[in-house]
Amino acid sequence: MVTVAIYQALQVYGIAIVISVLVAVVIKVMVSLTGRMEKTRPLDVPTGTVCPIGPGVPDEDVAALSAAIFAAMGPHRILHIAPSSHGWASGGRAAQHSSHTPGPTGRGPR
Repeated sequence: MVTVAIYQALQVYGIAIVISVLVAVVIKVMVSLTGRMEKTRPLDVPTGTVCPIGPGVPDEDVAALSAAIFAAMGPHRILHIAPSSHGWASGGRAAQHSSHTPGPTGRGPR
């Protein structure tokens, strides 16, 4: 009886080893295939002066969209760049913390 149990245990370990080796081989093949795909040269994407142009987007569409955005926004210029105050963030944080503090809510104990 003991020898049958030992034989079955070795058989299970053997099956696990074979499956592990097969999975390792499949992973190795996938890694090598994806490595070859990454080495291929990417497509040259033409870029415009106003905004980048994706492959297959006509120049007329890009020009029309750029003109529409300019017409909607107007001639804006950046005059000053400085870090913004984080007062809104601390106010939101305080509101969140106050909503989680126990107090008289009229609902009674939970």
